[in-house]
Amino acid sequence: MESSAMRETTEIAYQLAWIAVDWGSSNLRAWGLDQHDQVVAQANSDKGMLSLKADEYETELLRLVGDWLPASGQTDVMVCGMAGARQGWLEAAYLPVPTRLDQLSQGAVTPTLRGDQLGVYLLPGLSQTRGTATHFDVMRGEETQLAGLVANTPDFSGLACLPGTHAKWATLEAGSVTQFTTYLTGELYQLLANQSVLKHSVSTPSAARNNLNDPTCREAFTSAVREINEAPELFSSRLFGLRAQDLLDGRLPAGDTRGAVLAARLSGLAIGLELTGACRKCPTDKPIMLIGNQALSQRYTLALNTIGYQTQHMDGDTAVLAGLRLAHHALK
Repeated sequence: MESSAMRETTEIAYQLAWIAVDWGSSNLRAWGLDQHDQVVAQANSDKGMLSLKADEYETELLRLVGDWLPASGQTDVMVCGMAGARQGWLEAAYLPVPTRLDQLSQGAVTPTLRGDQLGVYLLPGLSQTRGTATHFDVMRGEETQLAGLVANTPDFSGLACLPGTHAKWATLEAGSVTQFTTYLTGELYQLLANQSVLKHSVSTPSAARNNLNDPTCREAFTSAVREINEAPELFSSRLFGLRAQDLLDGRLPAGDTRGAVLAARLSGLAIGLELTGACRKCPTDKPIMLIGNQALSQRYTLALNTIGYQTQHMDGDTAVLAGLRLAHHALK
């Protein structure tokens, strides 16, 4: 007798038209889509680029999506992210900006596969050079989220921010990325919190709970954003001031809340410094588009609101799926 799991697998294989994959450094996510581009299956794995050798990608992909595949024929797989990096499955060379986001698939590469069930396309990232050694930049994966923004909002122009470990700020005009800048803010925060003298103040169990819904943490965060926006040249001094504040400031709350408040202030200093650079030429009367998970986007919204900017938000998963759909359509 056929089990419910077998019936579900058979139903997915019957509906499946193609597969979308976001393959990052630490994990990958896959979605099975039908002929109407609706998701009929999804799966994820912790086998990101850092865990795989080039000859292991096909095996991992088949392990994840093999049950979705029909008994015969070849299924397209559209992949963005680090699988197309130089140290990934096969390098998909960066496209230089300006680049039209509906033409990313023109730079896709197709790795040689041992089997014939899949037809894999690895999308390229974007690169930027401005003629000097100080203005080189790259992105890989975020360009597909930006393509999703264009797919959903074709007339969008302006500034988009993708918060994260390495935050990206991109200027979009008429469906193209014209320039972009990366800020190492998330990684900088982690290094300062965990490997600098500040770890004695903010690398505590309570620091992980620097929830900005807490009024005290929220005030610590926004005041830090405001301070560093007004005097970015004092960033290094303000950092050490966190440690001194922990030692000397009797107004700080005691117990578990103390580390959370100081961590919120560190977050505000780091994000505030980023905004000082990213927004220096941005008019305050035009909203900045944030693309990413809700929690981090809310943190950036609070920071931007603090210095006079409004925001809009697009979910990161929604954006990457829309971008992969756009790229797949361009293949046809």
